[in-house]
Amino acid sequence: MQTNFLSQQFNAGSLAEDSTACPANATICDGTSCVLPEDNFNQTLSVVLSTVLTIMLALVMFSMGCNVELKNFLGHIKRPWGIFVGFLCQFGIMPLTAFLLSLAFNVLPIQAVVVLIMGCCPGGTASNVIAYWVDGDMDLSISMTTCSTLLAMGMMPLCLFIYTKMWTDSDAIVLPYDSIGLSLVALVIPVSLGVFVNHKWPSKAKIILKVGSIVGAVLIVLIAVVGGILYKGSWIISPKLWIIGTIFPAAGYSLGFLLARLAGLPWHRCRTVSLETGMQNTQLCSTIVQLSFTPEQLELMFTFPLIYSIFQLLFALLILGGYRLYRRHRVKTKTDVEKTAQKEDSKSSAKINGGFVSDE
Repeated sequence: MQTNFLSQQFNAGSLAEDSTACPANATICDGTSCVLPEDNFNQTLSVVLSTVLTIMLALVMFSMGCNVELKNFLGHIKRPWGIFVGFLCQFGIMPLTAFLLSLAFNVLPIQAVVVLIMGCCPGGTASNVIAYWVDGDMDLSISMTTCSTLLAMGMMPLCLFIYTKMWTDSDAIVLPYDSIGLSLVALVIPVSLGVFVNHKWPSKAKIILKVGSIVGAVLIVLIAVVGGILYKGSWIISPKLWIIGTIFPAAGYSLGFLLARLAGLPWHRCRTVSLETGMQNTQLCSTIVQLSFTPEQLELMFTFPLIYSIFQLLFALLILGGYRLYRRHRVKTKTDVEKTAQKEDSKSSAKINGGFVSDE
């Protein structure tokens, strides 16, 4: 059963007559909760922005590839302990957390399903940009994103089959394998080109990386803003989903970091695994729910991927800010210790040299 949430037209004239809260062209109207059909402006805006964002994303992933050392990347593939830990976080911790949150908040079955779909999605590419800013292991970050997207072909159906049994038939959920495949291609090709540039022209790769990291930060904000503009008709949603959308990414970041630390990974890789766990491919989740459910069902669930996207970005920025403050304090403390040590050395040499202390 395939439906397009934004383009389906339904007759809501009688509902609009009874309620002044909903406009006459609303496709679904229930009191003050309305879903509007996509107008030509939104359709054109969606196409233009999707094209621009896709090009920007390819450029960002190309620049991220410029920070990947082929030797280190292949090292993670040959000795995939870090990738394995990330796999456990991505397809172990996240689906289980989604299941427990759905039970704890006792949400509607259709809402529980969208939370589970989000939990079963692979990691998003935004994690690579944030990992760069927190001095994470870029080789591990890229390899984790690539592997999780590839493994999603099999792991998403398996996880959804296990966890959605009590709410719905897993066969009712349509997985867009073409979208997953396109995500994989859009990730692998630009990154491969970036790795090649880094290998051949390392000095130029550093410049590309700096520019790309800034563009990546802008891109992350743009995606959140664009989502708010295009789906403004769906913002009325259950408070429980707002709460879950707040807790879920925070739990992903925290549990991913904890498991990576328990697995003995160094701190910079723990930060990387944490980001890869908490940052999900929310665009893929939106595509799945649009393909799988009717407009009436989508009214109860469609905004959740956008809510998750906003809070995963917010918490990622908090992690980035906290790390930068820690790093600045650490560097300052380290500098003070070095100056104290140098002063002690100067005093010692002063006694030896008859009280002379150098100004240097």
